[in-house]
Amino acid sequence: MPKKSRWESIESQTKSIGEYLTDAVRSISKENSKLQGVIDIVDFNATTAGQRIISDDKLKDLIEILGKYRLGLNDVEPDIIGRAYEYLLRKFAEGSGQSAGEFYTPREVAILMSYILNPESGQGIYDPCCGSGGLLIKCYLRFMEKYGAKPSVEPLKFYGQEILPSTFAMAKMNAFIHNMEADIALGDTMNNPRFLTSSGALRRFDIVTANPMWNQNFSQAIYENDTYNRFIFGYPPSSSADWGWIQHMFASLKNNGKMAVVLDTGSVARGSGNEGKNRERDIRKEFVDKDFVEAVLLLPENLFYNTSAPGIIIVINKAKQAERKGNILLINASKLFSKGRPKNYLPEENINRISDICLNWKEEEGISKIITNDESVKNDYNLSPSRYVAQNGEDETLPLEDALVQLKEAEEERTKADEKLKEIMKAIGVDL
Repeated sequence: MPKKSRWESIESQTKSIGEYLTDAVRSISKENSKLQGVIDIVDFNATTAGQRIISDDKLKDLIEILGKYRLGLNDVEPDIIGRAYEYLLRKFAEGSGQSAGEFYTPREVAILMSYILNPESGQGIYDPCCGSGGLLIKCYLRFMEKYGAKPSVEPLKFYGQEILPSTFAMAKMNAFIHNMEADIALGDTMNNPRFLTSSGALRRFDIVTANPMWNQNFSQAIYENDTYNRFIFGYPPSSSADWGWIQHMFASLKNNGKMAVVLDTGSVARGSGNEGKNRERDIRKEFVDKDFVEAVLLLPENLFYNTSAPGIIIVINKAKQAERKGNILLINASKLFSKGRPKNYLPEENINRISDICLNWKEEEGISKIITNDESVKNDYNLSPSRYVAQNGEDETLPLEDALVQLKEAEEERTKADEKLKEIMKAIGVDL
C-alpha cells in the first residue's frame, strides 16, 4: 500500500478529494497486479453534463463515516470486508431491477447450492458465467466452514468467466477481498471459452456451479460451428440456451464431476407431451437415459431480482453413487420461504432442511420424492417436481409450464380418441 493510499493520508484531505482518491486507488492497482483493471476503472472526479457525479463534500462525508470504525484484523472478524461487499452488492441489486440478474444470485440460493455441491479438499470449481462471483464465494465459505485453514487440507481452486467488463471487475474484487485464489477471465463463454488445455480442448473441473441468464437467445451458428465438442446431445432452440449452457458445463466436468445450475422452471418441462421432435425434450432425454440427472429442485417464487418466477436447480452428476443410479430425486421447495422486502427469501433452517434431503437422498412427504428414470420416461421426460410431489394434499395451482404441457397432452389424447372413433364408426358403416 503506497503511503498516499493509506487511510491516515486519505482522511486528512480537505480539497480536491475526488482527484486524490482516484490517484490513490490507481497507485494501489499499480502495486497489486490482481487489482489492475478492477479498482482503477473508476474516476471519483468524473462529471456528467459539466457537473460532478459525486461531489467532494459527499466523498468527505463518506470518509468521515467510515473513519468512525476500526476495521483492522484485531478489531473485526476476518470476513467483514467481504460481508460488507456482499451487502452492498445485494443493495445494488435491489435497486437495479431487471439488470440485477446479470450479476447477482440471491445469497440464500448461492448458499444452498454450495451445500448441495459440498466441495472437498483440492477440488477445482468453475462458473462459466460468474457474474460478481457469488456462487464461487459461497463454495469457498462452505469449504472454510467445514475445514478452516488447516495446513493439512489442500485449498480449493476457483475459476470463473464473465462477459461484462464491469461485472468482471466486481467478481475480481469480490474474490480479492475474500482472500481467495481465483482465476477470473473476461469474455463470452459460449463463443470463446477461456479455460482450455494446452491442446485447445475445454479444461475440466471437479465442480461446476452457475446461474446463467435464463432463456437466452443464441444463434444456431454457435452450436453448429462449435469446435469444443460441447453439444453432443443436440442443439437447443434459438429461443432458449438453457440446455446449451448445461451441455457446456457438462463438457467442462471431469468424469467424476458434479454440477448444479439454476435455470427457468420451463427448462425441465418444455416439449414434454408433444408429438414428434422437440429439441429441449430430446436433450433432456439423453441426460436421463444416460443417468446423469441426480436431482431437480423447485425454488419458491419471487426470490430472484430480475424475475418473480420460481427457479429450478438441476443437479447433474457424472458419477452417481450406486444406490442412486437409475433414480432422480425431486424436491418441491416452493413453500419453504419467508416473506421479505422486496423479495422472498429462504430461511437458514429451510436451507439446511433442503440440503439435508438432497445430500442424504431422502423422501419427505409433501417435499421430496425419488422417481425412477423409467417413471420420467412415462411422463415424456418432464422433470418438474410439482408434477410428482403433492404439497401436503393441498389443491395446488399448476405452474404455467406444467399446465401447458398437460393441456397439450390432453389435446393429443383427444385427437387420438377421435381418430379411433372414426375408424370404429367407419367399420360399422357410419360416416362421421
